[in-house]
Amino acid sequence: MIHGPFLVLAVLAAYFLLLVLVAEWATRRSTADNNQFFTAGRQSPWWLVSFGMIGASLSGVTFVSVPGWVGTSSFSYLQMVLGYVAGYAVVALVLLPLYYRTATTTIYGYLDQRFGLSAYRTGAWLFIVSRWVGSSLRLFLVAAILHDLVAQPFGLPFGATVVGVLGLIWLYTHRGGIRAVVFTDTLQTAAMLGVLVWVLVVLLGDLSVSEPWTWLWEQPESQWFFPEATDGRNFWKQFLGGMFITITMTGLDQDMMQKNLTCRSLKEAQLNMGVFSLVLVAVNLLFLALGIVLYRYADGAGIDVVGDRLFAAVALSPEMPAAVGILFVLGLVAAAYSSADSALTALTTSFSVDIMGVERMPAARAERLRRKVHVGMTVAVGALMVAVKPFADQSIITTIFTAAGYTYGPLLGLFALGQLTSLRPVGWWIPAACVLGPVLTYGASWAGPAWFGYQFGFELILLNGAITAALLAAGPRR
Repeated sequence: MIHGPFLVLAVLAAYFLLLVLVAEWATRRSTADNNQFFTAGRQSPWWLVSFGMIGASLSGVTFVSVPGWVGTSSFSYLQMVLGYVAGYAVVALVLLPLYYRTATTTIYGYLDQRFGLSAYRTGAWLFIVSRWVGSSLRLFLVAAILHDLVAQPFGLPFGATVVGVLGLIWLYTHRGGIRAVVFTDTLQTAAMLGVLVWVLVVLLGDLSVSEPWTWLWEQPESQWFFPEATDGRNFWKQFLGGMFITITMTGLDQDMMQKNLTCRSLKEAQLNMGVFSLVLVAVNLLFLALGIVLYRYADGAGIDVVGDRLFAAVALSPEMPAAVGILFVLGLVAAAYSSADSALTALTTSFSVDIMGVERMPAARAERLRRKVHVGMTVAVGALMVAVKPFADQSIITTIFTAAGYTYGPLLGLFALGQLTSLRPVGWWIPAACVLGPVLTYGASWAGPAWFGYQFGFELILLNGAITAALLAAGPRR
C-alpha cells in the first residue's frame, strides 16, 4: 500500500512539475495572445490531437467509475461504446465540415450565422452550463479520492483539496491555453493507459489467470447484450443513447471540438476523429475488463466496496505493493487532468468569445478580460465541487450521462433544426423552447414507467433533442 501522504505528495509534485515543463516547452515559441489560447494557430498535428483526446474523453470518472459500474450493469456499457463509434462518424462527416466552413473561433458561431444572436448566445450558455456541471462532477470524484489520501491525514478541509487541484490546472493552462492542453494531454493519456495496463497485468497475475480473455468472457459480468425493451440496459437504448451523447457531448461541445479545430485541415481533423473512435473502443473494453478483475480480487481479499470506490480500495489495500497504489493515484490524476484542463480552456474560450465578445475588443483589453474569465471559470468549477459533496452518489458516471440528457438535448435540437430545415424561429422563442424542452423531457421520463411501463435510459437525450426541435419548428417564425 502507499506509505503515507508524503509519498503521494512527492509523486504528484514530480508529475505536475513535468506537466508544467511540457506546457512551457509546447508554448515556448508562441505568443500568449488570444488566438493561440483559443485555436493554437490551427497548427496541431492530427495524431497528437487524436492521442490526447483519448484521455480527455475518458476523464477520471471513466478511470474509476466504469470499472465500478460493472458490478451492477455488467458490460452493458459496451453497447454505448459501439454507439459512440456511430456518433463519431456523424461528427466527422457532418459537423466537422460545417465548422471548418463557418470558420468561427467557437462552434456556436454557426448558430449566429444560421439563426442570429439569440440562438448564438443560447447555444453558448447551454454549453457553459452543461460543461460546468459535467466537469465539476468529473473532477469532484478525483478530488474526493485525493482528499482521503493526502489532505485529510493533515486535517485539511475538502475545500483546500479543491483549491490545490484547480490551482495546478490553472498554472499550466493560463498562458498557453489550448496549445498547452494538446501537448500535456498526450503525456496524461500515456500515463493513464500505462497505469491501466500495468494494474491489469498485476491483478491477473495475483488471480493466477493464465488465459485472460477466455477467463474474462466466462465471468457473469461479461454479458454485454441486453435485448429486453423494458430493461434500462437494452441494446438499442444504450446504442442510440451512446450515439447521440457523442454527437452532442463531442460534436456540439466546444471542449471536444476545440481540439479538433486546432488541426491544420478538415481532412486531418476527420482522420483524427476516425482513428480516435476506434482506439476508444479498445480502451473502454480494457476498463470494463478491469472492472471484472477488481471485483474478483475484492471477493478473494474480503474487500467489501462497490461502485466508484472499488478501484481505490483494491489499489490501496495493504496486500497491494506500494507501486500499484502510487500508479493508481498517478493514473487517476492523469485521467482527471486531461479532461479538466481542456474543459476550463473551452469554458474560458466560449464565455470570452460568445458571451463577452472579446474578438470585437482591442487586443490588450481582450487578453486582460480572457485572463479574468479563466480565473472566474476556475473558481466556478471549484465552488460547484464543494457544493455537490454532500449529495454525491456511488456512481457519478450515471449522474453525468443523465444530466447530459437534459442539458445537451436542446443543443441537439438547435443544430438539427439548422441542418435539416430552413426554418428561422423568432429570437425570443429560441431560449424559451430550449428551457421548455428539458422540462417536457423530464415529464416524459416520469410518465414512461408510470403510464406505459417503459423505462428510459440514456436515449433520453434523443427525446429531448426531438422535443426541442419540434417546439422550435412549431413556434413563431421570422
